[in-house]
Amino acid sequence: MKIWYSPLIAIVFFAVFSCNSKADKKDENSIKTVEEIPELKLTIDSVRIASFYENYPKLAKFKNDVTSLYQKNKSTQLWQDNKGVVEFGNTLFNQYKNLDQEGLKANYPYKEQLSSVFENNTAVKLSKEDTDLLISNLYYYYAEKVYAGFDEKTSISLEWLLPRKKLNYQVLSDSIFKKSTIRDDKKKKMFSQYYKLRDALKEYREIEKNGGWKTIEIGEDYKSIKLGDSSSVVSQIKERLFITKDLKENDKNGICDTTFIKAIKNYEVRHGYIPKNIILKEHIADLNIPVSERIKTIIANMERCRWIDPELEKGQKYIEVNIPEFKLYIIEDGKIAFTSAVVVGKTMNKTVIFSGMMNNIVFSPYWNVPPSIIKAEIKPGMAKDKNYLQKKNLEWNNGSVRQLPGKNNSLGLVKFLFPNSSNIYLHDTPSKSLFERESRAFSHGCVRVAKPRELAIELLKTDPAWNPARIDKAMHAGKESWYTLKKKVPVYIGYFTAWVDREGNLNFYKDIYNRDESLIKLLTDE
Repeated sequence: MKIWYSPLIAIVFFAVFSCNSKADKKDENSIKTVEEIPELKLTIDSVRIASFYENYPKLAKFKNDVTSLYQKNKSTQLWQDNKGVVEFGNTLFNQYKNLDQEGLKANYPYKEQLSSVFENNTAVKLSKEDTDLLISNLYYYYAEKVYAGFDEKTSISLEWLLPRKKLNYQVLSDSIFKKSTIRDDKKKKMFSQYYKLRDALKEYREIEKNGGWKTIEIGEDYKSIKLGDSSSVVSQIKERLFITKDLKENDKNGICDTTFIKAIKNYEVRHGYIPKNIILKEHIADLNIPVSERIKTIIANMERCRWIDPELEKGQKYIEVNIPEFKLYIIEDGKIAFTSAVVVGKTMNKTVIFSGMMNNIVFSPYWNVPPSIIKAEIKPGMAKDKNYLQKKNLEWNNGSVRQLPGKNNSLGLVKFLFPNSSNIYLHDTPSKSLFERESRAFSHGCVRVAKPRELAIELLKTDPAWNPARIDKAMHAGKESWYTLKKKVPVYIGYFTAWVDREGNLNFYKDIYNRDESLIKLLTDE
């Protein structure tokens, strides 16, 4: 490999050479110009690779990809030249050391050997061939940790049944030859929410570094604070809200004024509460959750983002439901076209995390009662009251029980189907009061929609035959009718307890199914 040098360097070199002209021949022959340093060319073939994995068995899962990588490079090194490890290799190592920025631990299986390459650790000496192979494995290790996350078996064990992103190792290996940095945010290798949460992680780590926030102390007799009240608790809350930027300026006084109420409402909205003009004990308890716990929540949701294919967001129109948020959205051309509150499954009947393709809308639907409800509720009711079925607007139907269409039907006046093995769907409900609650986990697993009529209108707006008047008529017909969508709509039901919205606000939601703890444990115990 030729290295350019200036005439000035050549003159200095010549002067040094002349001054040593009387040296013996051995010394003269030992002086070489830069051009004479031979180009490094290592042979890293299948035999050498096999030997490497015998010594480093914990990296064996990368063997096929690494073998293919060196075959593409004609069995020569990738990460070194005659001066040592190339800049791209050092960049990779620095990114590995900063894995905490991705919410991960830097736990490469052979840390000591790795440090001997990059940190002048002389305790372990590696051959140049093993050095190159070690760095190649580091590349795939980093890619798997950051871009893929836990394997599909693990995510399924956590009851995550949404389709998993497939990591394209071919694209990753191509970037090695292009010397393209592995953390290239401009190419958006990840679900966009990942980058937003990563920024939030940085912000909250900075808060933690600066001491976090103090616990708000209240007396045992504390009941509430409302507009106009004056209390030392208010000044404590103001300090807390100022740290997370819910309050723009902290006047440090204890007066509950309109500016303060506006700030606490902003906080409540970001944390899944219905905003009120009063501050209750439950709000204080939420404010007192330590920043360290909020950081863990962010990290858990970053991991969930690793499992989602970013191609999902490129769909022209799709429905997303976030279970802990109790919200449904229609996203069209990257923008929110529709939103509605929802009720999801209670803890004993969790709504499943999965996806499907909506293909039918059913107006004035029957409700086919599940066998479990027939056994637990209907048969005992019939035993006590011979008119139980009639009173509940139920009828036998081919050995099962169904509820007749009508305003009191458990599915309401319309349901939205996307076939799946869990028999989950979206539907209306006669129990409208449940949507006024902050926590809305009451169903048997299906998703109840607060605005079903508006959802039907939004889904059918491109079909001129189905205007709002016709939709209203079908919903109140008292006779079941089916409409097949001309174009199926993807439905994604997810579970995120931390989410950055389109306005850039970081939101936290209650972990209603207690799914965070097990995921955080996996991430922190690695």
